[in-house]
Amino acid sequence: MLRIFLVEDNPIIRDSLTETLAELVGAITVGSSETEQGAKAWLANNPDEWDLAIVDLFLKQGSGIQVVSTLRQRPVAQKVVVLSNYAAPAVRAECLRLGADKVFDKINEIDTMIDFCKALTPA
Repeated sequence: MLRIFLVEDNPIIRDSLTETLAELVGAITVGSSETEQGAKAWLANNPDEWDLAIVDLFLKQGSGIQVVSTLRQRPVAQKVVVLSNYAAPAVRAECLRLGADKVFDKINEIDTMIDFCKALTPA
């Protein structure tokens, strides 16, 4: 089962993602944060408890880009994706440079992100 940590400040989106990923991917959301500091703290205290971090860039406090940067030294099996409304080419390039595995636009690429998650799910 794919274990997901969500970094998203909008509770409606966070709940919707949790439900969608559970239904379509069979994933479990093991934790979430709406702030940079909260995400960093949870991830630091639970280094082996997640397989995929889904990170929004604009948070209630801080920035998702800093969360992505913090996760640069993670094990190869753990993946980090950015899911944002602001996925312009320069932003995508910066996220990938900082260690994100993929960057998805919330509006136009949610199905592609779901497919990415399905590919990560153990058989």
